[in-house]
Amino acid sequence: MERALRTQLSLYVPPPTGSLLEAVRRVVDPIQAALIPAHVTLAREAELVDVSPGLVRTRLFAAAPGPLTLRFGAAARSDGHGLLLPCVAGEAEYHALRDVVLGGGAARKESPHLTLAHPRNRQAAGNRVAAARRLPRPLEVRFSTVHWIEQAPGQPWVVRATFELDSQEP
Repeated sequence: MERALRTQLSLYVPPPTGSLLEAVRRVVDPIQAALIPAHVTLAREAELVDVSPGLVRTRLFAAAPGPLTLRFGAAARSDGHGLLLPCVAGEAEYHALRDVVLGGGAARKESPHLTLAHPRNRQAAGNRVAAARRLPRPLEVRFSTVHWIEQAPGQPWVVRATFELDSQEP
């Protein structure tokens, strides 16, 4: 049985930082780089069962949280050959934003991170921590948009709605 459409809220890394990350991601995990841009996952599909894009827009407008700045540390291994940049500053603000879009009391308290190589994909020949050494440390990213994205089985993720964090209109 083929799995259903997946949905999540993501914070895509904007240029020019996104371009730096994409250059590394294409080397360490070209499969993941082709499926989704560099991002921080804000909410996964299981958390969005009772949430719609319209509700996210309304909640963000009401709370007016403003842009989110996260700082990431050096690349680290995760789950075998996975490779990520852990968040080293801004985690409380990230969880506050999750509470806004999910309506408070978000169950998952996982730390935000940027995935360079996903462990579910076949390990690429260039999958080395050293490949990420050219990235600035710490790496600071200012996120001003949230994206509602969907993925059909085996296909790249597609943006279905974008929400500005510093917008004054619903």
